[in-house]
Amino acid sequence: MPPNFLFLIADDHRHDAIGSLGNPAVHTPTLDALAAAGTALTSTYIMGSTSNAVCMPSRAMLMTGRSLFRVFAPNLEDVSPYPMDPEIPTFPQLLRGAGYRTYGVGKWHNEPDLFARSFDGGGSIFFGGMSDHDAVPLHEFDPDGVYTPEAMAPGDGFSTEMFVDRAIQLLREHPAEQPFCLYTAFTSPHDPRTPPAEFAEMYPPGEIELSPNFARMHPFDNGHLHGRDESLAAHPRDPDEVRQHIADYYGMISHLDAQIGRLLAALAASGHAEDTIVIYTADHGLAVGQHGLLGKQNVYDHSLRVPLILRGPGIPAGQRREGLCYLHDMFPTILDLAGLPVPSDCDGVSLVSALTGQDVEIRDGVFAAFQRGQNLGSGDSTQRMVRRGSLKLVETRMSDRTHRQLFNLADDPWETCNLADDPAYAERVATMRRLLNRERRRTGDPDMPGSDA
Repeated sequence: MPPNFLFLIADDHRHDAIGSLGNPAVHTPTLDALAAAGTALTSTYIMGSTSNAVCMPSRAMLMTGRSLFRVFAPNLEDVSPYPMDPEIPTFPQLLRGAGYRTYGVGKWHNEPDLFARSFDGGGSIFFGGMSDHDAVPLHEFDPDGVYTPEAMAPGDGFSTEMFVDRAIQLLREHPAEQPFCLYTAFTSPHDPRTPPAEFAEMYPPGEIELSPNFARMHPFDNGHLHGRDESLAAHPRDPDEVRQHIADYYGMISHLDAQIGRLLAALAASGHAEDTIVIYTADHGLAVGQHGLLGKQNVYDHSLRVPLILRGPGIPAGQRREGLCYLHDMFPTILDLAGLPVPSDCDGVSLVSALTGQDVEIRDGVFAAFQRGQNLGSGDSTQRMVRRGSLKLVETRMSDRTHRQLFNLADDPWETCNLADDPAYAERVATMRRLLNRERRRTGDPDMPGSDA
Protein backbone atom coordinates (compact mmCIF):
# COMPACT_ATOMS: atom_id res chain seq x y z
CA MET A 1 0.00 0.00 0.00
CA PRO A 2 1.39 3.44 -0.85
CA PRO A 3 2.09 5.89 1.97
CA ASN A 4 -0.50 8.26 3.36
CA PHE A 5 0.26 11.99 3.44
CA LEU A 6 -0.49 14.46 6.21
CA PHE A 7 0.40 17.85 4.74
CA LEU A 8 0.55 20.78 7.17
CA ILE A 9 1.08 24.31 5.89
CA ALA A 10 1.28 27.48 7.97
CA ASP A 11 0.81 31.09 6.91
CA ASP A 12 3.76 33.51 7.45
CA HIS A 13 6.05 31.02 9.26
CA ARG A 14 9.64 32.09 8.60
CA HIS A 15 12.24 29.36 7.97
CA ASP A 16 14.22 29.97 11.17
CA ALA A 17 11.33 30.54 13.60
CA ILE A 18 11.58 27.00 14.93
CA GLY A 19 13.60 26.18 18.02
CA SER A 20 15.81 23.44 16.60
CA LEU A 21 16.15 25.03 13.16
CA GLY A 22 17.68 28.34 14.03
CA ASN A 23 15.96 30.15 16.89
CA PRO A 24 15.99 28.59 20.37
CA ALA A 25 14.00 31.58 21.66
CA VAL A 26 10.88 30.09 20.01
CA HIS A 27 9.24 27.25 21.94
CA THR A 28 8.33 24.59 19.33
CA PRO A 29 8.69 21.15 20.94
CA THR A 30 6.38 19.44 18.43
CA LEU A 31 8.20 20.73 15.35
CA ASP A 32 11.55 20.08 17.04
CA ALA A 33 10.52 16.45 17.57
CA LEU A 34 9.24 16.20 13.99
CA ALA A 35 12.60 17.42 12.68
CA ALA A 36 14.46 15.02 14.99
CA ALA A 37 12.43 12.10 13.64
CA GLY A 38 12.69 13.18 10.01
CA THR A 39 14.59 15.32 7.53
CA ALA A 40 14.56 19.11 7.26
CA LEU A 41 15.37 20.84 3.98
CA THR A 42 16.81 24.07 5.29
CA SER A 43 17.26 26.05 2.06
CA THR A 44 13.71 25.90 0.71
CA TYR A 45 12.53 28.99 -1.15
CA ILE A 46 9.28 30.14 -2.64
CA MET A 47 9.55 31.77 -6.07
CA GLY A 48 7.91 34.98 -4.88
CA SER A 49 4.64 36.55 -5.88
CA THR A 50 2.72 38.53 -8.46
CA SER A 51 0.33 39.67 -5.75
CA ASN A 52 0.51 41.56 -2.47
CA ALA A 53 -1.13 38.43 -1.06
CA VAL A 54 1.99 36.30 -1.39
CA CYS A 55 0.22 33.21 -0.06
CA MET A 56 -2.05 32.99 -3.11
CA PRO A 57 0.56 32.28 -5.82
CA SER A 58 2.73 30.38 -3.34
CA ARG A 59 -0.01 27.88 -2.56
CA ALA A 60 -0.95 27.70 -6.24
CA MET A 61 2.65 26.83 -7.17
CA LEU A 62 2.78 24.19 -4.44
CA MET A 63 -0.46 22.62 -5.62
CA THR A 64 0.49 22.46 -9.30
CA GLY A 65 4.28 22.27 -9.48
CA ARG A 66 4.22 25.28 -11.81
CA SER A 67 6.61 28.21 -11.50
CA LEU A 68 5.51 31.76 -10.75
CA PHE A 69 4.87 33.09 -14.24
CA ARG A 70 3.25 29.84 -15.45
CA VAL A 71 0.83 29.10 -12.64
CA PHE A 72 -1.94 31.59 -13.42
CA ALA A 73 -3.95 32.02 -16.60
CA PRO A 74 -4.29 35.78 -17.21
CA ASN A 75 -6.47 35.22 -20.27
CA LEU A 76 -9.29 33.90 -18.07
CA GLU A 77 -10.16 37.29 -16.60
CA ASP A 78 -13.84 36.48 -16.17
CA VAL A 79 -13.01 33.86 -13.53
CA SER A 80 -10.99 35.83 -10.96
CA PRO A 81 -8.07 38.26 -10.82
CA TYR A 82 -5.73 35.26 -10.46
CA PRO A 83 -7.46 32.36 -12.23
CA MET A 84 -5.88 28.92 -12.34
CA ASP A 85 -5.63 27.19 -15.65
CA PRO A 86 -8.26 24.41 -15.43
CA GLU A 87 -5.97 22.11 -17.42
CA ILE A 88 -3.30 22.09 -14.70
CA PRO A 89 -3.82 19.20 -12.24
CA THR A 90 -3.07 19.55 -8.54
CA PHE A 91 -1.15 16.95 -6.57
CA PRO A 92 -4.24 16.00 -4.48
CA GLN A 93 -6.18 15.67 -7.74
CA LEU A 94 -3.60 13.24 -9.12
CA LEU A 95 -3.51 11.31 -5.84
CA ARG A 96 -7.30 11.18 -5.91
CA GLY A 97 -7.22 9.76 -9.43
CA ALA A 98 -4.82 7.05 -8.24
CA GLY A 99 -7.18 5.82 -5.52
CA TYR A 100 -6.31 8.09 -2.59
CA ARG A 101 -9.02 9.62 -0.43
CA THR A 102 -8.11 13.33 -0.35
CA TYR A 103 -9.24 15.77 2.34
CA GLY A 104 -8.92 19.55 2.47
CA VAL A 105 -9.13 21.51 5.73
CA GLY A 106 -8.48 25.18 6.52
CA LYS A 107 -7.20 28.02 4.38
CA TRP A 108 -7.36 27.64 0.61
CA HIS A 109 -7.06 31.19 -0.80
CA ASN A 110 -7.47 30.06 -4.38
CA GLU A 111 -10.50 29.27 -6.46
CA PRO A 112 -13.28 27.01 -5.15
CA ASP A 113 -13.19 25.13 -8.47
CA LEU A 114 -9.59 24.16 -7.79
CA PHE A 115 -10.55 22.94 -4.31
CA ALA A 116 -13.49 20.94 -5.68
CA ARG A 117 -11.37 18.99 -8.15
CA SER A 118 -8.62 18.40 -5.60
CA PHE A 119 -10.56 16.90 -2.68
CA ASP A 120 -13.35 14.42 -2.11
CA GLY A 121 -13.74 15.24 1.58
CA GLY A 122 -12.89 17.85 4.17
CA GLY A 123 -14.43 20.68 6.12
CA SER A 124 -13.84 23.98 7.97
CA ILE A 125 -12.76 25.48 4.65
CA PHE A 126 -11.64 29.10 4.46
CA PHE A 127 -11.47 30.51 0.95
CA GLY A 128 -10.25 33.96 2.02
CA GLY A 129 -6.82 35.35 2.72
CA MET A 130 -7.03 36.52 6.34
CA SER A 131 -9.53 37.11 9.12
CA ASP A 132 -9.76 37.41 12.89
CA HIS A 133 -8.71 34.04 14.25
CA ASP A 134 -11.85 33.74 16.37
CA ALA A 135 -14.23 34.70 13.56
CA VAL A 136 -13.08 32.81 10.46
CA PRO A 137 -15.80 32.59 7.78
CA LEU A 138 -15.98 28.89 6.90
CA HIS A 139 -17.64 26.56 4.44
CA GLU A 140 -18.43 22.95 5.08
CA PHE A 141 -17.41 20.44 2.43
CA ASP A 142 -19.82 20.24 -0.51
CA PRO A 143 -19.49 17.06 -2.61
CA ASP A 144 -20.94 18.97 -5.56
CA GLY A 145 -18.21 21.62 -5.28
CA VAL A 146 -20.63 24.52 -4.82
CA TYR A 147 -19.37 27.12 -2.37
CA THR A 148 -21.62 30.15 -2.33
CA PRO A 149 -21.27 33.21 -0.06
CA GLU A 150 -24.67 32.34 1.44
CA ALA A 151 -23.33 28.98 2.65
CA MET A 152 -20.51 30.61 4.61
CA ALA A 153 -20.73 30.89 8.42
CA PRO A 154 -18.29 32.06 11.11
CA GLY A 155 -16.47 29.28 12.88
CA ASP A 156 -16.84 28.66 16.59
CA GLY A 157 -13.39 28.83 18.14
CA PHE A 158 -9.80 29.80 17.38
CA SER A 159 -8.75 29.10 13.79
CA THR A 160 -5.89 26.69 14.51
CA GLU A 161 -7.94 24.69 16.99
CA MET A 162 -10.93 24.43 14.64
CA PHE A 163 -8.77 23.22 11.77
CA VAL A 164 -7.07 20.62 13.94
CA ASP A 165 -10.42 19.48 15.36
CA ARG A 166 -11.72 18.82 11.85
CA ALA A 167 -8.52 17.12 10.74
CA ILE A 168 -8.68 14.80 13.76
CA GLN A 169 -12.30 13.99 12.99
CA LEU A 170 -11.39 13.08 9.41
CA LEU A 171 -8.55 10.85 10.60
CA ARG A 172 -10.91 9.00 12.93
CA GLU A 173 -13.53 8.51 10.23
CA HIS A 174 -11.16 7.49 7.44
CA PRO A 175 -11.61 3.91 6.16
CA ALA A 176 -8.46 1.96 7.02
CA GLU A 177 -8.20 0.17 3.68
CA GLN A 178 -7.74 3.30 1.53
CA PRO A 179 -4.64 5.54 1.39
CA PHE A 180 -5.30 9.17 2.25
CA CYS A 181 -3.90 12.64 1.75
CA LEU A 182 -5.03 15.08 4.44
CA TYR A 183 -4.12 18.67 3.55
CA THR A 184 -4.47 20.93 6.58
CA ALA A 185 -3.76 24.62 5.99
CA PHE A 186 -3.52 27.08 8.86
CA THR A 187 -4.03 30.83 8.96
CA SER A 188 -1.56 31.11 11.84
CA PRO A 189 0.81 32.84 12.53
CA HIS A 190 -0.63 35.44 10.11
CA ASP A 191 -1.90 38.66 11.64
CA PRO A 192 -3.96 39.68 13.45
CA ARG A 193 -1.53 37.96 15.81
CA THR A 194 -3.72 37.23 18.80
CA PRO A 195 -2.38 34.10 20.51
CA PRO A 196 -4.42 32.68 23.38
CA ALA A 197 -3.33 34.18 26.71
CA GLU A 198 -1.24 31.20 27.79
CA PHE A 199 0.92 31.56 24.69
CA ALA A 200 1.00 35.34 24.62
CA GLU A 201 2.41 35.30 28.15
CA MET A 202 5.27 33.00 27.10
CA TYR A 203 7.08 35.91 25.45
CA PRO A 204 7.39 39.12 27.49
CA PRO A 205 8.20 41.81 24.89
CA GLY A 206 10.93 43.33 27.06
CA GLU A 207 12.86 40.05 26.86
CA ILE A 208 12.72 39.75 23.05
CA GLU A 209 16.05 40.15 21.29
CA LEU A 210 15.99 42.02 18.01
CA SER A 211 17.72 40.32 15.10
CA PRO A 212 21.10 41.61 13.85
CA ASN A 213 19.39 42.98 10.72
CA PHE A 214 16.78 45.00 12.59
CA ALA A 215 16.57 48.49 11.10
CA ARG A 216 14.40 51.48 11.81
CA MET A 217 14.00 52.08 8.07
CA HIS A 218 14.69 50.13 4.91
CA PRO A 219 17.82 51.60 3.24
CA PHE A 220 15.93 52.61 0.07
CA ASP A 221 12.45 52.72 -1.41
CA ASN A 222 11.65 49.26 -2.79
CA GLY A 223 8.25 50.36 -4.09
CA HIS A 224 6.34 48.66 -1.30
CA LEU A 225 7.23 50.45 1.91
CA HIS A 226 3.66 51.55 2.64
CA GLY A 227 1.59 48.50 1.75
CA ARG A 228 -0.86 46.92 4.19
CA ASP A 229 1.71 44.74 5.94
CA GLU A 230 4.22 47.58 6.22
CA SER A 231 1.58 49.82 7.83
CA LEU A 232 1.12 47.53 10.84
CA ALA A 233 3.80 49.49 12.72
CA ALA A 234 4.95 53.09 12.72
CA HIS A 235 7.70 54.47 10.47
CA PRO A 236 10.49 54.64 11.45
CA ARG A 237 10.32 51.36 13.34
CA ASP A 238 10.31 51.66 17.10
CA PRO A 239 12.30 48.83 18.72
CA ASP A 240 9.76 48.30 21.51
CA GLU A 241 6.85 48.17 19.06
CA VAL A 242 8.73 45.62 16.95
CA ARG A 243 9.46 43.55 20.06
CA GLN A 244 5.72 43.37 20.73
CA HIS A 245 5.11 42.20 17.16
CA ILE A 246 7.77 39.52 17.54
CA ALA A 247 6.37 38.39 20.90
CA ASP A 248 2.91 37.99 19.36
CA TYR A 249 4.41 36.19 16.35
CA TYR A 250 6.24 33.72 18.56
CA GLY A 251 3.12 33.20 20.67
CA MET A 252 1.13 32.31 17.56
CA ILE A 253 3.83 29.86 16.46
CA SER A 254 3.97 28.16 19.86
CA HIS A 255 0.19 27.79 19.91
CA LEU A 256 0.30 26.36 16.39
CA ASP A 257 3.02 23.96 17.49
CA ALA A 258 0.90 22.72 20.41
CA GLN A 259 -2.10 22.12 18.15
CA ILE A 260 0.01 20.24 15.62
CA GLY A 261 1.12 18.09 18.54
CA ARG A 262 -2.53 17.27 19.18
CA LEU A 263 -3.00 16.30 15.54
CA LEU A 264 0.10 14.10 15.47
CA ALA A 265 -1.09 12.36 18.64
CA ALA A 266 -4.39 11.63 16.87
CA LEU A 267 -2.46 10.28 13.88
CA ALA A 268 -0.57 7.93 16.21
CA ALA A 269 -3.84 6.85 17.87
CA SER A 270 -5.33 6.10 14.45
CA GLY A 271 -2.64 3.49 13.82
CA HIS A 272 -1.40 5.30 10.72
CA ALA A 273 1.72 6.98 12.09
CA GLU A 274 4.04 4.32 10.66
CA ASP A 275 2.61 4.48 7.14
CA THR A 276 2.07 8.24 6.86
CA ILE A 277 4.51 10.82 5.56
CA VAL A 278 4.04 14.02 7.56
CA ILE A 279 5.06 17.23 5.82
CA TYR A 280 5.32 20.60 7.55
CA THR A 281 5.96 23.84 5.69
CA ALA A 282 4.68 27.38 5.16
CA ASP A 283 3.60 29.49 2.21
CA HIS A 284 6.24 32.20 2.87
CA GLY A 285 8.15 33.87 5.67
CA LEU A 286 7.87 37.31 7.28
CA ALA A 287 10.18 40.21 8.13
CA VAL A 288 8.74 41.30 11.51
CA GLY A 289 11.26 44.13 11.83
CA GLN A 290 14.14 42.76 9.79
CA HIS A 291 15.55 45.27 7.29
CA GLY A 292 13.06 47.80 8.60
CA LEU A 293 10.20 45.76 7.11
CA LEU A 294 7.14 44.05 8.62
CA GLY A 295 5.72 41.99 5.77
CA LYS A 296 6.71 39.49 3.11
CA GLN A 297 6.49 41.63 -0.05
CA ASN A 298 10.25 41.51 -0.64
CA VAL A 299 12.95 39.06 -1.73
CA TYR A 300 15.09 38.85 1.40
CA ASP A 301 15.57 35.38 2.87
CA HIS A 302 13.35 36.13 5.87
CA SER A 303 10.41 36.36 3.45
CA LEU A 304 11.32 33.83 0.74
CA ARG A 305 12.64 30.92 2.80
CA VAL A 306 10.25 28.52 4.53
CA PRO A 307 10.59 25.54 6.85
CA LEU A 308 10.24 22.17 5.18
CA ILE A 309 10.26 19.03 7.34
CA LEU A 310 9.31 15.50 6.30
CA ARG A 311 8.90 12.46 8.54
CA GLY A 312 7.68 9.01 7.70
CA PRO A 313 8.47 5.72 5.97
CA GLY A 314 11.67 5.94 3.95
CA ILE A 315 12.61 9.37 5.33
CA PRO A 316 15.88 9.34 7.36
CA ALA A 317 15.67 10.61 10.92
CA GLY A 318 17.59 13.55 12.30
CA GLN A 319 18.91 14.75 8.97
CA ARG A 320 19.42 18.23 7.51
CA ARG A 321 19.72 18.93 3.80
CA GLU A 322 21.13 22.32 2.82
CA GLY A 323 20.71 22.04 -0.96
CA LEU A 324 18.68 24.74 -2.69
CA CYS A 325 15.12 23.86 -3.60
CA TYR A 326 11.68 25.38 -4.13
CA LEU A 327 8.49 24.75 -2.20
CA HIS A 328 6.79 23.76 -5.46
CA ASP A 329 9.33 20.92 -5.73
CA MET A 330 7.00 19.16 -3.29
CA PHE A 331 4.52 18.54 -6.14
CA PRO A 332 6.75 15.98 -7.94
CA THR A 333 8.22 14.81 -4.63
CA ILE A 334 4.84 13.71 -3.30
CA LEU A 335 3.94 11.99 -6.56
CA ASP A 336 7.34 10.27 -6.56
CA LEU A 337 6.86 9.08 -2.98
CA ALA A 338 3.42 7.75 -3.94
CA GLY A 339 4.88 5.87 -6.92
CA LEU A 340 3.02 8.01 -9.45
CA PRO A 341 4.28 9.57 -12.69
CA VAL A 342 5.04 13.29 -12.73
CA PRO A 343 3.47 15.39 -15.51
CA SER A 344 6.03 16.26 -18.17
CA ASP A 345 5.28 20.00 -17.97
CA CYS A 346 5.96 20.20 -14.22
CA ASP A 347 8.51 22.88 -13.25
CA GLY A 348 9.30 21.26 -9.91
CA VAL A 349 12.06 18.72 -9.32
CA SER A 350 11.61 15.67 -7.09
CA LEU A 351 13.54 15.87 -3.83
CA VAL A 352 13.37 12.14 -3.08
CA SER A 353 17.04 11.53 -3.85
CA ALA A 354 18.03 14.24 -1.35
CA LEU A 355 15.52 13.05 1.23
CA THR A 356 16.65 9.45 1.11
CA GLY A 357 20.20 10.25 2.10
CA GLN A 358 22.06 10.89 -1.11
CA ASP A 359 24.24 13.98 -1.02
CA VAL A 360 23.11 15.35 -4.37
CA GLU A 361 22.65 18.84 -5.72
CA ILE A 362 19.01 19.25 -6.70
CA ARG A 363 19.30 22.78 -8.10
CA ASP A 364 22.35 24.91 -8.82
CA GLY A 365 20.42 28.09 -8.02
CA VAL A 366 17.07 29.62 -7.19
CA PHE A 367 15.26 32.65 -8.59
CA ALA A 368 12.44 34.73 -7.09
CA ALA A 369 10.40 37.78 -7.98
CA PHE A 370 8.02 40.19 -6.35
CA GLN A 371 5.68 42.58 -8.13
CA ARG A 372 2.26 43.88 -7.15
CA GLY A 373 0.32 42.47 -10.09
CA GLN A 374 0.52 40.06 -13.00
CA ASN A 375 0.64 42.84 -15.59
CA LEU A 376 3.25 45.56 -15.22
CA GLY A 377 2.67 49.22 -15.91
CA SER A 378 5.39 51.69 -16.83
CA GLY A 379 5.68 53.02 -13.27
CA ASP A 380 5.55 49.70 -11.42
CA SER A 381 8.42 48.60 -9.22
CA THR A 382 9.79 45.07 -9.34
CA GLN A 383 12.12 43.04 -7.17
CA ARG A 384 14.17 40.14 -8.49
CA MET A 385 16.57 37.73 -6.77
CA VAL A 386 18.89 34.95 -7.80
CA ARG A 387 21.04 32.78 -5.54
CA ARG A 388 23.82 30.38 -6.45
CA GLY A 389 25.88 28.81 -3.70
CA SER A 390 26.35 31.44 -1.02
CA LEU A 391 26.03 34.43 -3.37
CA LYS A 392 22.71 36.20 -3.70
CA LEU A 393 21.95 39.09 -6.05
CA VAL A 394 18.91 41.35 -5.63
CA GLU A 395 17.80 43.91 -8.22
CA THR A 396 15.01 46.34 -7.35
CA ARG A 397 13.79 48.31 -10.35
CA MET A 398 11.93 51.56 -9.88
CA SER A 399 10.64 53.76 -12.68
CA ASP A 400 13.81 55.87 -12.74
CA ARG A 401 16.53 53.76 -11.12
CA THR A 402 17.76 50.29 -10.16
CA HIS A 403 19.07 49.30 -6.74
CA ARG A 404 21.46 46.38 -6.75
CA GLN A 405 22.50 44.30 -3.72
CA LEU A 406 24.94 41.40 -3.49
CA PHE A 407 25.18 39.31 -0.33
CA ASN A 408 27.56 36.52 0.60
CA LEU A 409 25.24 34.43 2.78
CA ALA A 410 28.07 32.25 4.09
CA ASP A 411 29.56 35.26 5.89
CA ASP A 412 26.43 37.40 6.08
CA PRO A 413 23.30 35.28 6.63
CA TRP A 414 21.37 38.34 7.83
CA GLU A 415 21.93 40.15 4.52
CA THR A 416 23.36 43.31 6.04
CA CYS A 417 26.56 43.86 4.02
CA ASN A 418 25.90 44.91 0.41
CA LEU A 419 28.91 43.98 -1.75
CA ALA A 420 27.46 45.15 -5.08
CA ASP A 421 29.61 48.28 -5.26
CA ASP A 422 32.76 46.65 -3.94
CA PRO A 423 35.33 46.58 -6.81
CA ALA A 424 36.60 43.25 -5.51
CA TYR A 425 33.21 41.72 -6.33
CA ALA A 426 32.70 43.33 -9.73
CA GLU A 427 33.28 40.10 -11.67
CA ARG A 428 30.96 38.14 -9.40
CA VAL A 429 28.26 40.81 -9.74
CA ALA A 430 28.52 40.49 -13.53
CA THR A 431 28.28 36.71 -13.32
CA MET A 432 25.25 36.85 -11.05
CA ARG A 433 23.55 39.41 -13.30
CA ARG A 434 23.98 37.06 -16.27
CA LEU A 435 22.50 34.25 -14.17
CA LEU A 436 19.61 36.44 -13.10
CA ASN A 437 18.75 37.38 -16.67
CA ARG A 438 19.02 33.75 -17.75
CA GLU A 439 16.48 32.83 -15.08
CA ARG A 440 14.23 35.71 -16.16
CA ARG A 441 14.18 34.40 -19.72
CA ARG A 442 13.74 30.79 -18.64
CA THR A 443 10.78 31.52 -16.36
CA GLY A 444 8.99 33.93 -18.71
CA ASP A 445 9.57 36.99 -16.53
CA PRO A 446 7.61 39.97 -17.95
CA ASP A 447 10.18 42.40 -16.53
CA MET A 448 13.15 41.51 -18.70
CA PRO A 449 15.50 44.51 -18.76
CA GLY A 450 16.18 46.31 -22.00
CA SER A 451 19.95 46.16 -21.59
CA ASP A 452 22.62 44.04 -19.94
CA ALA A 453 20.47 40.98 -20.62
